[in-house]
Amino acid sequence: MYRLFVRLVDRLPLPSLRVQVGIAIAVVLTQAGIAVTGAVVRVTASGLGCPTWPQCFPGSFTPVQHGEVAAIHQAVEFGNRMLTFLVVLTAALIVIAVTRARRRHEVRVYAWLMPVSTVVQAVMGGITVLTGLLWWTVAIHLLLSMAMVWLAVLLLEKVREPDDAVAIPEVPVALRWLTALSAVLMGAVLVAGTMVTGAGPHAGDKSIEKPVPRLAVEITTLVHLHADLLIAYLSVLVAIGFALFAVGASRRLKKRLYVVVAVVAAQALVGVTQYVTDIPAALVVVHVAGAGACVAATAALWIAMRPRLSSVALDQTRPERSTAALS
Repeated sequence: MYRLFVRLVDRLPLPSLRVQVGIAIAVVLTQAGIAVTGAVVRVTASGLGCPTWPQCFPGSFTPVQHGEVAAIHQAVEFGNRMLTFLVVLTAALIVIAVTRARRRHEVRVYAWLMPVSTVVQAVMGGITVLTGLLWWTVAIHLLLSMAMVWLAVLLLEKVREPDDAVAIPEVPVALRWLTALSAVLMGAVLVAGTMVTGAGPHAGDKSIEKPVPRLAVEITTLVHLHADLLIAYLSVLVAIGFALFAVGASRRLKKRLYVVVAVVAAQALVGVTQYVTDIPAALVVVHVAGAGACVAATAALWIAMRPRLSSVALDQTRPERSTAALS
């Protein structure tokens, strides 16, 4: 089956590197965008605007006039589902592009992860609807989106790298592990954030007859947990910053750290504003977008610590690399 797919793809024009990179960027944007539109669905209480899955209503894949479901809720939820087709399209295009370009095996594996993970995410979305928006299903749905953003950023970096190159450590192994720890802490912050949402006022639906079950934990407690984990995350980022200067890391790597710190600090500011203003709907959407930005920036920092360099680029940069970074 795969060989047949390759033969069919070989009939298409050969995509340039610029085209491949452009498609990979589109993959990142659509994966992050679907999470943002999902937040719009939640804060507008449109989570059950299409009460069935994969159909919108029994017997119809599109919204229909219904006395118990407002048209605006149907439109918002259906629009979010339609964006899934754009996600699928970009995922399919990147697979076709890297296959046609005969990219190395690693790139093709990352490309195939996009359609596979999209299917998993679609199934999880269906479970979320069919279970009546249980808070933990919504949490998993968001966390899967963030994981897909992480993978999409790694895919983008892999596509940009030359195939005839060698992976060279930019920094010592210990520093790469420290960066991995920051990613773990970021994941913990995301989990705590979904728990805050699960106990918060935006349930995704405001049905009086069938209220959406919420997480039965005091929201103030969860907010403090979320904030403490964020402080730990920022502390590790600061430690990474000092370490990068100590080992004489490249300007490119330092800039990526600056971006991570900037987006995390902005995200923290949005979170504090949410808390003191009683969690307005608009800021929830901004906060989800910020979460995607934090994930993308952290992934870009992590992958940049072990770049693939061609022999020419390696010869040019070798004098600038410290002995510690190559150990």
